[in-house]
Amino acid sequence: MTTRFAVAVHVLVFLQRHGDEPASSEVLAGSVGTNPSLIRRLLSRLNRAGLTRSRLGTGGGALLARPADAISLLEVYRAVEDDEDVIPLHPSPHPQCPVGGRIKRLLTPRIEAVRHAMHAELARTTIADLAVEIDETPPLRPDAAAP
Repeated sequence: MTTRFAVAVHVLVFLQRHGDEPASSEVLAGSVGTNPSLIRRLLSRLNRAGLTRSRLGTGGGALLARPADAISLLEVYRAVEDDEDVIPLHPSPHPQCPVGGRIKRLLTPRIEAVRHAMHAELARTTIADLAVEIDETPPLRPDAAAP
């Protein structure tokens, strides 16, 4: 998994809190702490997945395409992450090695269980859920370390 998922969730929660006011890629990039071109690429993926839409013209920008309580984190993950390898296996262990010849068969069901658990957890949470939690979570002090 890349950081695209976390950035996409950040963007969507920001848009939910922004309501009917579109947010430009520059505004979103300022909130995320990245550059606007990265945000535009991410918004393109979110738009293709039906999670965001664009309002063109003066004062235009990105908006949620659906209500925030109808957007699960699993949908966001699927929209922005390219592969389903939560924990990728190395592709070519030596087949004659006592470990290399068996390791994929041993790890695959465990990794599949992790993937299933992750998907189930992401499916349980919506953008609206996180927006509520944002309001309930005190900000970090500038001198405090993140958890």
